Amino acid sequence: MTILLSDNVVSTLGFTTDENYRKVKQGVCGLTYFEDRFGLPEPFVASEIDEVLLEEAFLKVTADYSDLFEKNDMDEEKRKYLLTARKGVKYTKLEKAAIVSIAEALKSTAIDTTDDDNVLFILSTTKGNVFLLDENEKEGYQREQMYLWYSAKLISEFFGNINATLVVSNACISGASALIAAQRELQTRRCRYAIVTGIDVLSKFVIAGFQSFKALSQAACKPFDANRKGLNIGEAVATIILTEHPAGVCNSSDIEFTSGAMRNDANHISGPSRTGDGAYAALHFVLSGVDPEEIAFVCAHGTATPYNDEMESVALTRAGLQHVPVYSLKGYFGHTLGAAGILESVISIQALKEGTILKTLGCDTPSVACPLDVVMENRDTTKRRCIKMLSGFGGCNAALLFTKLY
Repeated sequence: MTILLSDNVVSTLGFTTDENYRKVKQGVCGLTYFEDRFGLPEPFVASEIDEVLLEEAFLKVTADYSDLFEKNDMDEEKRKYLLTARKGVKYTKLEKAAIVSIAEALKSTAIDTTDDDNVLFILSTTKGNVFLLDENEKEGYQREQMYLWYSAKLISEFFGNINATLVVSNACISGASALIAAQRELQTRRCRYAIVTGIDVLSKFVIAGFQSFKALSQAACKPFDANRKGLNIGEAVATIILTEHPAGVCNSSDIEFTSGAMRNDANHISGPSRTGDGAYAALHFVLSGVDPEEIAFVCAHGTATPYNDEMESVALTRAGLQHVPVYSLKGYFGHTLGAAGILESVISIQALKEGTILKTLGCDTPSVACPLDVVMENRDTTKRRCIKMLSGFGGCNAALLFTKLY
């Protein structure tokens, strides 16, 4: 049984899970209209973490962990290596945000992150520090920080862990893929605790890339709505700590990560399957032995692009979930790329714990190929299971099933 021990979300809506969930429940939108940003000619709508607040939080975490390498029981060779490795490092916004999120998630546990034999760090990101490919942005940073593995290494070593960090970069299902990978590592006893963090930040490369696809809306996105015109990019980081061994840590969760599946329909490099083959296959797997009537809600990918929302409606109907309440969180955070699977799981888990089904912000007139029960206002539920769906470029799809145990 894979148990969720702790979590955290850092976004434009706040720096804790509770703050983010509370604002989502209140219907607060974290999206902003940007003009002349990154030197791009077209305006866009996105969410962005406040850099001043992030720097304050990072400095506090740095102070809190300042004596970590002075632990009496730490191997002297390891201590020297870590002190040398951290010396003179200029962390990027991505690395700072990940460190802040992990530190917050760790607060409610008794996990010793320096225990290399039992603690595994997993990083989910689609772009990492891609901005460092611009020669004008490299000042002060190490060349290697443009590589995903090196950012992951800096993050885990900040917490005194020198295991090889597992990096998952699988388009927009990266967060779900990372959680599934963590479950497999735990079930095979390769670690006792998996600290899974998903993050992506805004950059010229990211925004211009999606603009080139004509996929971005210049207004707040409208998932599943008849007038949806495209997605918004979001900047966020989220962390989930999982274990197969809840004994010995504080505040063990009553949430189980029951199962997860990744399926690829190989439809197109950027376009989803019109028949939802991959999404249906992933849903079919996690629903094995589960009555659809047990599902409280589905948190869809819901990007507000014409094809994605249509595809999900087809896949959900094929899976027998057309009458289950469905919502999207993109209207609150935007599409947070490598963070989406983890962030949206955390928010959905909080809703499941509280017995709430969240509304789809931005949807006024639902209209998809196969009619769904799109949630327009917050509702109550007594059911104990929920599903998180994701889809991404290259035909990849994922579904996660969570269960409230008590």
